[in-house]
Amino acid sequence: MQSSHFSIFLYLFTLLFSLVWSTTLAQPHENFLNCLLSFPPTNSSSISKIIYTANNSSYSDILESSIQNLRIRSGGHDYEGISYVSKVPFVIVDLVNFRSVDVDVENKVAWVQSGTILGELYYKIAEKSRTLTFPAGICHTVGIGGYFSRGGWGPLFRKYGLAADNIIDAQFIDVNGRILDRKSMGEDLFWAIRGGGGGSFGIVLAWKIKLVPVPETVTFFSVSRTLEQNATKLLHRWQYVTPNLPDDIYSAVYVSTMNSSQDGNRTVLATFISLFLGRVDELIPLMQERFPELELVKEDCIETSWVESILLLGQLPNDTLDILLDRSFRSPLISHFFKSKSDYVKKPMPEIAFQGIWSQLFEEEGRTGTLNFVSYGGKMDEISETATPFPHRIGNLYKINYNAVWQEEDNMESQIYISWIRKLYSYMSAFVSKSPREAYVNYRDLDIGMNDDGNTSYVQASVFGRKYFKKNFDMLALSRINFEHFAL
Repeated sequence: MQSSHFSIFLYLFTLLFSLVWSTTLAQPHENFLNCLLSFPPTNSSSISKIIYTANNSSYSDILESSIQNLRIRSGGHDYEGISYVSKVPFVIVDLVNFRSVDVDVENKVAWVQSGTILGELYYKIAEKSRTLTFPAGICHTVGIGGYFSRGGWGPLFRKYGLAADNIIDAQFIDVNGRILDRKSMGEDLFWAIRGGGGGSFGIVLAWKIKLVPVPETVTFFSVSRTLEQNATKLLHRWQYVTPNLPDDIYSAVYVSTMNSSQDGNRTVLATFISLFLGRVDELIPLMQERFPELELVKEDCIETSWVESILLLGQLPNDTLDILLDRSFRSPLISHFFKSKSDYVKKPMPEIAFQGIWSQLFEEEGRTGTLNFVSYGGKMDEISETATPFPHRIGNLYKINYNAVWQEEDNMESQIYISWIRKLYSYMSAFVSKSPREAYVNYRDLDIGMNDDGNTSYVQASVFGRKYFKKNFDMLALSRINFEHFAL
């Protein structure tokens, strides 16, 4: 990345990082402090209270305590708030202003800084080309740093794999303040940062990514069915059909409840959502052949460009692409108050299993609960589960994301909703992956385990580590020992 703004910012950031973390730095600290004081406000008394150098008697104590309580934040979308919440005082390294995106259409690559949100990345690529993109997610305000560093799935993952599968280089600051690229960090560390967890090994400032081709026109559809319209049988059939569809098709089902128009009672609403990398005239015959039960017709479909399909998938206003740059716009897909869990399904569930889910959604505390089913297969069946730390590849039919949602006024009773989702999660144990019961690390769930305050043993961490990373956990643990980088 060649911009002068980035170079100056990177220099100052690295200098600060080195002064705080390295006890062996020979360069005098006064240069940095003088530089800092030259910018307003210039209250030296205030600055001296927050900047500690090796000359300060408290330096070692502050370093020892803060190194265990460092949070790296790019977008702040951690499901359990780990990037900005702690029971003890901690330091946030906020990458929000690292937002440069440099797109090289000719070579089909881009450099993107970790504070960039997905919407900004999509927008910048679309400015240069409508037939190139990057396989990332549909929530436009998610920060690149956390998303990339934990794998990152999205509507192109059956075609091109995860975001982490398409990262080809990085700019990384290690514990000694050195700026490393792929060559200088080595392949083991480069492997670890592409799915092994944000902030676990150091700070990734920027990523070099491989852009992928998409057609000028793609087709989106969203078809909703209630229980009275055979939603149970359709979802049961969906799990057999969609993992075997061509990799040009992304397929998901969003499940919620609503009042039935027939009798006023609650009913389940299953919304079947797909994105096809092609035109509607190609999609309709394919779906009529492979999934005729859905009864998809041309009127259900919308032809659009790839980047505009993100607006449809994310339920964003689609009058302008500028919404992708709006970090403050809250998508309907995101709630302020929620608890999430995840599962992977390797064998089709019987219809009775879905009926058991519906029963729990009909409970009072489950009225606002939702489930997302995302079909796997395609490219995900072709990539080794050890290619990156993200292991959930071949053998998975689909992933489930469970959500308990409540309003701010219900915050005092949030435990009711959390207990509900824990009960649903327990019910699902018979139908999902086992030994370990797998989970997606970007849907962090502290119920399955968490680090103690700097005292977590390998044995303790392996309980939840193997659920997120399977056998890759051992390799990640070894990487952290070998590289002596700071831990979460």
